[in-house]
Amino acid sequence: MAGLATSFVPILAVMSGQAEQLEAQRASVEDMEVSLTALLAGQRFDRKMSKSADFGRETGMGGPEPNEEEAEKDDKTTADPSNPKDASNSSIIEPSASPDPLETDVEALNADEALLDGRRRPGVQKQLPDPVTQFNPGAVNAPPPEAFPTDEFPVPDRWRIMQSLCPAKGGDESIYTLFGALRNNCQSTLNPYAQNVLKGDKPIPADKKPGFLKGDDWFFVANVISDTVIEPRSFPIPVGVQTTERPNSLDVFGRSGSEVYAQTFITGFALIKGSTAYKPPDVEYRLTLATQVNHVNVPERRVLFVEPSKSSHRTDWFVGVQEAFFDYHIRNTSARYDFDSFRIGIQPMQADFRGFLFQDNQLGFRLFGTRDNNRVQYNLGAFVQLEKDTNSGLNDITQTPRESYIFFANLYRQDLPFVGLTSQFSLTYNMNREKSDVEIDDNGFPVRPALLGDLRGRAYDVVYPGYAFDGRIGRINLTGQVYGAFGEDRNSFFTSEPAKIEAYFGALEASYDVDFLRFRASGLFASGDGNPYNNTEAGFDAIFENPIFAGADTSYWIRQTIPFAGGGRVISINGRNGILNSLRSSKEQGQSNFNNPGTILVGAGVDADLTPALRLSANANHLWFHKTESLEALRVEGSIPKDIGWDLSVAAIYRPKSTQNMVFRLSGAALLPGKGFKDLFDKTDKRDFHYSILLNAIFAF
Repeated sequence: MAGLATSFVPILAVMSGQAEQLEAQRASVEDMEVSLTALLAGQRFDRKMSKSADFGRETGMGGPEPNEEEAEKDDKTTADPSNPKDASNSSIIEPSASPDPLETDVEALNADEALLDGRRRPGVQKQLPDPVTQFNPGAVNAPPPEAFPTDEFPVPDRWRIMQSLCPAKGGDESIYTLFGALRNNCQSTLNPYAQNVLKGDKPIPADKKPGFLKGDDWFFVANVISDTVIEPRSFPIPVGVQTTERPNSLDVFGRSGSEVYAQTFITGFALIKGSTAYKPPDVEYRLTLATQVNHVNVPERRVLFVEPSKSSHRTDWFVGVQEAFFDYHIRNTSARYDFDSFRIGIQPMQADFRGFLFQDNQLGFRLFGTRDNNRVQYNLGAFVQLEKDTNSGLNDITQTPRESYIFFANLYRQDLPFVGLTSQFSLTYNMNREKSDVEIDDNGFPVRPALLGDLRGRAYDVVYPGYAFDGRIGRINLTGQVYGAFGEDRNSFFTSEPAKIEAYFGALEASYDVDFLRFRASGLFASGDGNPYNNTEAGFDAIFENPIFAGADTSYWIRQTIPFAGGGRVISINGRNGILNSLRSSKEQGQSNFNNPGTILVGAGVDADLTPALRLSANANHLWFHKTESLEALRVEGSIPKDIGWDLSVAAIYRPKSTQNMVFRLSGAALLPGKGFKDLFDKTDKRDFHYSILLNAIFAF
């Protein structure tokens, strides 16, 4: 067969017009064979020259070229003219001297200009040599690129590749000995630490996806949280005039101890479209319900109910809608997923980093997005305040929303003015039109208008310009907030006349980390009204505060409500989960009050992360009123000291799994009254301090 194939070569060459070229190549091969034979025999052979029609020049094979041979003889003669070599020993090669080192211009060498096979730098265009082209009409064309396998293969369901290897329940589990990590993908759906469909780790399977969900990448997320609170506490409780819990206990203030038990179940559901691990969702529907059962026991009547005939304990429950919104991704504005989106419905809204001005879930519209690789973030929104349930504080959508509207715009910029520090510029406008509104809470106490001054309805317009920062400078962690409050109160309850609103607020917290310890220092100032009878209200008040500051709700003053007159639902000095001395009827259902004594706080604290699962915290804060003229006018008293007292607290937070799925917190706080607090509240139970104990257990799925 080989001979037969060889015999066809000349015929094919003649047919293709290449017979002469084939004959020349055959002669060149024969000459090369002769030269190689002579070389192996140690003989000298002549160089053979031939002219190639293909290359258009002469080519040689065999011995050295004539000019090279002559140059070699001259070099040998020059190197050793006195000792010529014997011709018989010409085959012996003398050891040569060390070659001269290669001279390289290192400065002129540019690594970027080096052309490496298969390597290139993005964005740099290399000067490549001319492409090599070959023309052979008789050759078979190369197959197209589609015929070769590639590194990427389409996979219909990439999320369940590992899950498909899971053994059947109760079956052979020997595969785990080879792939130990596979066990994490073969857990029960109810395990919150394993990937499952209920937590949105995997998309809804195509065979289980409802027909109204168009397209792919739809995720379902279900969240369930159990929040348990057990809270023994004490605070000054006024004694009712009509009747008392115990005979012969008439006095201005009675016993102070009370207990609160609250169990809240939060259930949330969401449908999300899009791969949210690295970009915002395309579409999101979310619904979150909160169901609370609470029981309160106090030692005096007319604290829980306005009717003196009712008992001094109460059990209540309520279901509130905390989230119900639609989120739509309008567009991406960069390759790194800077975006514009809008959200409409009941949704979380926080005006600043620490919740000083407004932090709540309310009904509204928000346009938000990012720019410059997420270094710039913006929010534009409008909200209307929903009515709250009196005893749980949850949203009550069965009532008509309040005539209190909030418009806000803020801008966040990272690394401004220093690297590691984020600045926020904000403008918030609260438009209240509840002058003709009379609201009685579920327990029978009036909340709008508050039982202060002329008892007439109020309406006001307040603008809050603000600047905040949060981050670090070197090893110092910093957070701060500055607000101004400017506007008009249509009816000051002291003068029954319109009054200007000019109030100020500032807060700063700095911390420093040393190993597992974080040392904190806090300071806060909220201006008070020094003359309640002029045409200016100078006491700063927020819209709906929930501050994470100076110990947060571990602090006694932030956690507890201190009634000013008439029980817990008439007028309070401060609000529950609030730090400002605002003299409001209720933080949840009342109106902002800018005729207040103001607040000054200076404190220090330390956090100790003993283990990743256990943290201990301690806080010591001292509080004062800024101005007491409004208190003196309401109490018809000549002078009231500004000193509120010391607020001391300790807390332990334990997370058994070092995650947020299980969190246990135990805290204790005490208020050591100052002269101002003692002047306002005459204690008859002989306590030297008031206390607050909080046991909180959170389980989340």
